[in-house]
Amino acid sequence: LRTEERQRLARERREEREKQHAAKETQILEKERKAKLQYEKQLEERQRKLKEQKQKEEQRRAAVEEKRKQKIEEEKERYEAVMHRTLERNQRLETRQKRWSWGGSVTPDSESKTASKRSTSTANLKQTEAVVNKRLSSSAALLNASDRTRRSQLSPLDSSIISRLLAPTQASLARSKSAATLSAD
Repeated sequence: LRTEERQRLARERREEREKQHAAKETQILEKERKAKLQYEKQLEERQRKLKEQKQKEEQRRAAVEEKRKQKIEEEKERYEAVMHRTLERNQRLETRQKRWSWGGSVTPDSESKTASKRSTSTANLKQTEAVVNKRLSSSAALLNASDRTRRSQLSPLDSSIISRLLAPTQASLARSKSAATLSAD
């Protein structure tokens, strides 16, 4: 009887150990399954973040490229505007120079016009020169009379400065010389 009792107890203990061992095995398998699921989730999350980061980077690159193209376009427009203004300014200067030059531009069909213009402008110059000379001489006489009275009241330094200011400059003499040369032609 005791032997049978011992065998039964030994069998029950063995069965109990096997149950505990099986429970531990299932726990270990469950932990492994959970860890595997966790790893897969983390892997998916990393891939999703990398994908988002790549998209953001591509969007940033596209924005930078667009900004660069826009800046180039603005610089091109600015350059064209500057060139346009420069051309307009040059054309205005050319027309102004032609307008104020003595003979204007000489072209084959306008030579006779310029010749007649020269003769009339020379005659006009002589007439205006005579009128200007009369006015200058009368105003110079008035100035000289009033200057003498003023100069007597001024110091020698002041009177020398005023006489230098009243004397004709080399530039004005050169202008009158060129006008005289043209009127002689």
